Amino acid sequence: MGIFDLTGRVAVITGGNGGIGLGIAQALAAAGCDVSIWGRNAEKNRNAAATMAGSPGKIDTRICDVSDSASVNAAMKATLDAFGRVDGCFANAGIGGGGRRAFIDRTEEEWRKMFATNLDGVFHAFQAAARHMTERAEAGDRFGRLVATSSLASLFGTARNEHYAATKAAINALVRALAVELARQGVTANAILPGWIKSEMTAGIMANEKFVANVMPRIPVRRFGEPEDFGGIAVYLMSKASSYHTADCFVIDGGYTAF
Repeated sequence: MGIFDLTGRVAVITGGNGGIGLGIAQALAAAGCDVSIWGRNAEKNRNAAATMAGSPGKIDTRICDVSDSASVNAAMKATLDAFGRVDGCFANAGIGGGGRRAFIDRTEEEWRKMFATNLDGVFHAFQAAARHMTERAEAGDRFGRLVATSSLASLFGTARNEHYAATKAAINALVRALAVELARQGVTANAILPGWIKSEMTAGIMANEKFVANVMPRIPVRRFGEPEDFGGIAVYLMSKASSYHTADCFVIDGGYTAF
């Protein structure tokens, strides 16, 4: 896919020391991309870098709180000092639903924490990267990739994780707007939405007749995918123990990625 075509370039991965972010970092480094991992936890950052030892691409780590603009700007400056440029920014840092309590029982603190970690993190990382990319574009170097990981929750909601769904829907809206705004600078903006794959986790769900009858019709996929269906696109995310992947998507309008 074009959004991952960064061979020989430099990419920043926020939240790149675990999960999907680590998978993206490993794939890019293996393809010869230099990678800077931004995360709050120094030990996790070091462990992530160790898993990519021997990759063709250079690996760098930065302590960064993506919910704080000053921290993000400092990490971007340090990365530019180390690599000279940043060509891609993959915003993957965030938190999930944080429990299964009803919306009316949520506190304002929980609401603000969810938005600060999920939405503000993407905003700060993308803004810092876009400023650098547009400056390069003005000098004739028109290239940049902004990619955020999203969720099916942003498409059809989710019971008792409503504030999580709200942040993901907001990220999708931000990405759509950026895809239009930054097109003239040669910068694309994408949101990668996950879909279901067959696995140990989904096998039990699919054995639930009520789930199949009542919930599956609302999930926008024709069928459960096999890991092998997506290996050529996102082999770095494949796991038979995982119920989600981020490869079942299409690039449309020259930038935005969606089902």
